[in-house]
Amino acid sequence: MRKALITGVTGQDGSYLAELLLEKGYEVHGIIRRASTFNTERIDHLYKDPHSEGVRFFLHHGDLTDASTIRKLIYEIQPDEIYHLGAQSHVRVSFDIPEYTGNITGLGTLRILEAIKDYEAHTGKKIKFYQASSSEMFGATPPPQNEATPFYPRSPYGSAKVFAYHTTKNYREAYGIFAVNGILFNHESPRRGQTFVTRKIARGVAQIAAGLVDKIYLGNLDARRDWGYAPEYMEAAWMMLQQPEPDDYVIGTGESHSVRDFVDAAFRHAGIEDWEPYVGIDPKYYRPTEVESLIADFSKAKEKLQWQPKTKFDDLVKMMVEEELKVHGVVGETYKKK
Repeated sequence: MRKALITGVTGQDGSYLAELLLEKGYEVHGIIRRASTFNTERIDHLYKDPHSEGVRFFLHHGDLTDASTIRKLIYEIQPDEIYHLGAQSHVRVSFDIPEYTGNITGLGTLRILEAIKDYEAHTGKKIKFYQASSSEMFGATPPPQNEATPFYPRSPYGSAKVFAYHTTKNYREAYGIFAVNGILFNHESPRRGQTFVTRKIARGVAQIAAGLVDKIYLGNLDARRDWGYAPEYMEAAWMMLQQPEPDDYVIGTGESHSVRDFVDAAFRHAGIEDWEPYVGIDPKYYRPTEVESLIADFSKAKEKLQWQPKTKFDDLVKMMVEEELKVHGVVGETYKKK
């Protein structure tokens, strides 16, 4: 039975990846941060009492700032694969806490790779490593973007991810670690964090439909992104570690839509055609430096991994809005704003 270790297991991507690996017969270990409140709702359905028979999903306390615990867990678990998804991943927030973002998102990757390097040298066993790189690394570089596109990050988050990307590549070349970069463009789902713009829109639409709020406030409606469905991107991450040689891959849909497009589709799915009275613009949601347009050229992944996206933009928006409508009790009929 193969063993996998996932950082960021409580996040959107971590929860979908854990499901996928369990379906494939893995023993799955996840690292979670200690908190005074429960933050495991995305993976609660996977967790079983470790004393039960046949358990294959385990959680361990740890932190990406704590190199000693990371090292200890790797030696104890002896994973075949490590999926490094953990990060301070909110781009706008990275401007407010840049040092913390660099420590977690950038140096966190270095700490894991150092532990893998030492583990392999001392035990002779190999570990395959997946680094969750980001389209935010491309920043201001004009689209479409692929594996050969120069990086031009426009945020502390993007800069930290560039550091992690090059560190991953360096450890692959310097120490022979099977380390890959999955350069994932924006990927969403009903499990997306509530402060991310897509979930914020879907949730806000449902709250308006339920009569709970009169307006939602957003930032730059003209920013364009390449949005896909998170579980499909996690399948691509797994496929990268099944290749005979490590490499880096861009994952996306190749389609571009603005935040305005997302807003329009979200309100339309809730039966609200004229959405402008319900959306306000708040300058505090603008970034000091904006990424105007991201579009993936995923030709390499299509050719080498035989991967391509299945979920279309409109279906993704509909899925997220319908889940929020259900959560907020708007079920059974299309909402019509009076």
